[in-house]
Amino acid sequence: MQLCGWLLAMVASAGPVLAQTASAPEDTRTGQIAARQAEKARIAAPYRPGRIEAIVKQIDEHLRYRHVRWHPFYGPAYHGAGLTAGVGYMFHTGDYDSLDVRAAMSLNRSTRAEVEFRRPRLWRRRAALAVLGGWREGFGQNFFGLGTAATSIDDRAEFDFRHAYVAATLDVRPDRGPVVVSGGLDYSRHEQRGGDDGFAERVATATLPGAGATVGYLQPHATLAFDWRPARDYARRGGYYGVTARRYIDAGGPFSFTQIDYDLVQHLPVLRDAWVVSLRARAETTYTGAGEVVPFFMMPFLGNATTLRAFSSMRFRDRQSLLLSAEWRILLNGNLDAAVFYDAGKVAARREELTLRGLKSGYGIGFRLHTTMSTPLRLDLAHGNEGFRAVIGATAAF
Repeated sequence: MQLCGWLLAMVASAGPVLAQTASAPEDTRTGQIAARQAEKARIAAPYRPGRIEAIVKQIDEHLRYRHVRWHPFYGPAYHGAGLTAGVGYMFHTGDYDSLDVRAAMSLNRSTRAEVEFRRPRLWRRRAALAVLGGWREGFGQNFFGLGTAATSIDDRAEFDFRHAYVAATLDVRPDRGPVVVSGGLDYSRHEQRGGDDGFAERVATATLPGAGATVGYLQPHATLAFDWRPARDYARRGGYYGVTARRYIDAGGPFSFTQIDYDLVQHLPVLRDAWVVSLRARAETTYTGAGEVVPFFMMPFLGNATTLRAFSSMRFRDRQSLLLSAEWRILLNGNLDAAVFYDAGKVAARREELTLRGLKSGYGIGFRLHTTMSTPLRLDLAHGNEGFRAVIGATAAF
């Protein structure tokens, strides 16, 4: 009996110790969690974006909501005018309506000034209206002759150009879906002048259509398209298939003609948008009636930041053009993409000559600083049979 009482006493005395030992790990984990939470509370602070991220966010908010009044404007004064910088001021005439006054100048003194009124939410957000008026003056514009195969980089001549314009365009999405119907009416005045290097002496202006001419055009135009991209100027999925017809009416003059453009863009995401294969095909065609000619400065051309990037601005020019482009876009982070690209194209005097023979081509690599809906800065390094070219753009290539 004494032995049994002694054993019971031993068990009773060991019970609290065992209970304390069993609960120690739980108490330790609870203490560690509480200590970590206390440390986080001590050092916690709201997230502050870096400088580049903050700038990109401001650009995105400006383009999406148009809340910014003073803003940078770097639209090129003319193709090939070089680096352009300017400023604009936006008046807000309604909850979503805006009036933007802006001007810019390039390094070669080419200038551009515009006033644009935008009303993006008409008819329960099924339509958008844009009215634009402006003036441009371009110095040292490139001309290498007409055609693709019959021109040389050594044939370069320069001309100056003035362009005044007023345009009204209405875009309609009947059911807020991918179908887009656009129409509008423009008036423009074009004045071609000789450049400082003696354009008339270097070019056979007697046989060049429109050399030295000043032409005023009334331009009705219409577009039918299927557009299911998330945004026009930056997209990683979706596509755009459109046809645009425009009639250039030179009242009482010989320079009337019709232009029809076909544009196909397709973005194919890979690995949840981390990679994107983007494809583009575009054809520009012109038509003339009896006694009508297309002035050379209104002809389709290839060679700039959005066409053949490996060639000089407006390197190839003629009445018809064909362009094919492909990009493999790689998402580096939330606001920076890299891309490997290939461009090919040609110009021709006749539509039946727009075949895959005799294409000029180039390839390269590029980087794009972008927001969720725009590409304010793009840098491409391209190579073709006429050498390397660095191209800076303020929009997506396509």
